[in-house]
Amino acid sequence: MPSPPEHRPPAVAEAIDVEVSDTQSHLAVDPGRLARLAGDVLRGEGIDAASISIALVDDPTIHRINRDHLDHDWPTDVISFALSDPGDRRLVGELVISTEMARSTAAELAEDPSDELELYVVHGLLHLCGYDDTSDEAALRMGERQRAILEGRRASTPRGLVP
Repeated sequence: MPSPPEHRPPAVAEAIDVEVSDTQSHLAVDPGRLARLAGDVLRGEGIDAASISIALVDDPTIHRINRDHLDHDWPTDVISFALSDPGDRRLVGELVISTEMARSTAAELAEDPSDELELYVVHGLLHLCGYDDTSDEAALRMGERQRAILEGRRASTPRGLVP
């Protein structure tokens, strides 16, 4: 009689899961594009297991969240909430992003609002990955990483095409 096969625990598939919730009406958004961007950023930071939620909201909503959770009584561009502990195998977090802020800031800078929105996604994800911008040195390091990610992405994507 053959011996029973050796018992092995089931393989755990590592994955990056990104969910985009869009409750705003200020900017037309391609949720799939933002999810792909998030996955690319995380993989670029060496993360292969993550569960990320991206909530696209208006200024009054992000203002309320900023006030209630961070004691800042103003609207902002992006807020990152780390929901996992440093060192956990799976990165879990949420980004809350104001598309209204992206649209108005882009208009002031004569930029594309979609590019501004992508900047907010990258910035928020880098915070979840451990980057900090509370000191000049840390902000410089984080800004350089943001630029490298966005420039690399734009260089590899012809204008007008969704990667």
